[in-house]
Amino acid sequence: MDAINKIPTPVNEPIRAYEPGSSHRESLKRQLNAMVAERTEVPIFIGGKEIRTGKKKPIIMPHSHQELLGEYHVAGAAEMKLAVEASLKAKPAWENMHWKDRAAIFLKAGELLAGPYRDILNAATMLGQSKNPFQAEIDSACELIDFFRFNTYFYQRILEEQPISPTGTWNQMDYRPLEGFVLAVTPFNFTSIAGNLPSAPAICGNTVIWKPASSSMLSAHFIMKLFREAGLPDGVINLVPSDGATVSSTLLPDRHLAGVHFTGSTSTFNSIWRTVGNNLEQYGSYPRLVGETGGKDFVFVHPSADTDAVAVALLRGAFEYQGQKCSAASRSYIPKSLWKKIQTRLIDDLKTLKMGDVRDFRNFVNAVIDEKAFKSISGYIDLARDTPEAKIISGGKCDSSKGYFIEPTVIQANNPKFKTMVEEIFGPVLSIFVYEDNRMEEALKSCDEDSPYGLTGAVFAQDRQAIAAINQRLRHAAGNFYINDKPTGAVVGQQPFGGARGSGTDDKAGSQLNIYRWIAARSIKETFVPPKDYRYPFLNAE
Repeated sequence: MDAINKIPTPVNEPIRAYEPGSSHRESLKRQLNAMVAERTEVPIFIGGKEIRTGKKKPIIMPHSHQELLGEYHVAGAAEMKLAVEASLKAKPAWENMHWKDRAAIFLKAGELLAGPYRDILNAATMLGQSKNPFQAEIDSACELIDFFRFNTYFYQRILEEQPISPTGTWNQMDYRPLEGFVLAVTPFNFTSIAGNLPSAPAICGNTVIWKPASSSMLSAHFIMKLFREAGLPDGVINLVPSDGATVSSTLLPDRHLAGVHFTGSTSTFNSIWRTVGNNLEQYGSYPRLVGETGGKDFVFVHPSADTDAVAVALLRGAFEYQGQKCSAASRSYIPKSLWKKIQTRLIDDLKTLKMGDVRDFRNFVNAVIDEKAFKSISGYIDLARDTPEAKIISGGKCDSSKGYFIEPTVIQANNPKFKTMVEEIFGPVLSIFVYEDNRMEEALKSCDEDSPYGLTGAVFAQDRQAIAAINQRLRHAAGNFYINDKPTGAVVGQQPFGGARGSGTDDKAGSQLNIYRWIAARSIKETFVPPKDYRYPFLNAE
């Protein structure tokens, strides 16, 4: 068909409230019950084929770790080799498919997720990753739908960008996929990221090997089913559950590695970068490394701030999804003049929070992801309990007998360099440093320099001059900056997400900037009437 195709202008998917008595609430509850009873077996998926190695690991509920949701098969070195072969085999046909047909697959995936897959993926995320219905809805439904719709639109806009052509020539830009395969390594905490990291490169014509987090295998399984139902060809995205060491030893040194799309810890991304650097001589091209890593996200409060707004932002920003967001508010700098009011409101609100199983929709807080996280987070709380440098002013209880439950915990530190003020904890722990009003510049310096990360941050102030000054002072402290709002909740197409420093490569998921990373541009110049004499006019005799 000869036509200049246009992706429908995307709009963000509306968020369902799941209020009592609603059909959406009842439908989701039915899906939760059905999924608990099902016991899902998750195979490896390579080249359109399900592979079962027999080496299986359990899929459990973090909030009820004795309940088994299913099992997943673990890929080894042999399966990694098969995945590379399948990716390379699928590459020519996928690359040469018209861009609109590739886009149509992911637009269809968005519509399937908005409809019949919505309860499925939300339930899988709630049960397997311990999210309440609202946190699942904004993640595994709305954000992932947005990624599918907006990324195809961004890709079209890039294709439309063409150079100028003087008379007699036609200049064009050819936006090619990368040569080789892209490795997508995805985290447990956002199902939307798990779907976006393999699909964004695929939209551009790349084939992908996808290694999901072991603690998100249930939702990963249903994302793969979604891709298949949307019409994704065999071998374009290959699902290989495995351990990091196997991936590092088999896929990272492979000469066909074209890029890595990563979200996870800073230390793991550093290790990936190091391994790639040690293998540069054997790659066909320099691999693209795109990473969103750790964070120690802040809320800086000016003396002119609205105290109620600050307290609500701290509670939501620090404790939604148990603080397991890379954007979660983890530290705050509060002026002494406002601290008493903020403390009172925050602690009063925390007393009303309910914590427990995701199947009880009254629970605001659920469990942290696994035993390793539980031990790490509780270790920070124990440190604060046992040192004169800090005190726990709310929460602090930890109980893993039934599920990995950690009470939302607020620590007041006497020193802005105290461990919980500067290190990533990735759990429901908020550290607060109260500064003297006349020493705000020192507090800003601590906020900017004491922690190695640069992901998200917020300022609260009513004084516009103060907002402008703090915004400029903390310009490099956060890749996503919020004014009078919590530092979480970036929306695709509205707040492109990503940070620098120890927080990653700042390639901004949810924008064209990320899509550019999966493209190798080629300039083409056509001269309609080429010259037939080498001599230039300046060579003529005087």
